[in-house]
Amino acid sequence: MEFFEAVKKRYSYRGKYRSSPVARGDLQKILEAGLAAPSGCNTQTTSCIGLDDPELIRSVGTLIKSSAVTVAPAAICVLTQRKPGYADVYFNVQDYAAAIENMLLAITALGYASCWIEGQVTGDPKIPAEIGRLLNIPPEYSVVAYLPVGVAEGEGKRPRYKPFAERAWFNGFGKN
Repeated sequence: MEFFEAVKKRYSYRGKYRSSPVARGDLQKILEAGLAAPSGCNTQTTSCIGLDDPELIRSVGTLIKSSAVTVAPAAICVLTQRKPGYADVYFNVQDYAAAIENMLLAITALGYASCWIEGQVTGDPKIPAEIGRLLNIPPEYSVVAYLPVGVAEGEGKRPRYKPFAERAWFNGFGKN
């Protein structure tokens, strides 16, 4: 899929997934896309765990209270480390956000669907702690997001975007 087509087709899919597996090679490509994202001061604070073991996916999925977490055949746990880039400036949130967007675009380009799940992961500190225990994540890493990955069973609800002229301008705010 061409890049701009993937950008336009990407949306948060909250439906059911087909049972067909996600190829390990595709899952690796998605993870590599995430790790290729820019990182403030090259601190590389984002790490990821690809999940394709159905039992692990079920175990992690039961912890996350989201209708978007239906049993997808694969998933990605996004981790971060809080390290200063320079002085007392931290970029880990920007780093993992850029990594997630890269992965969501790769997921779309490969013909899969996903949804960025963060609030239902980080809203209760017990959830990331339990995911960390299940996946043997060292304490210096924080679980910050979960991306189910699979072939969509149906067409999901796509968002409507405001017109370009209401959100983007040239050479000054509100100028077109």
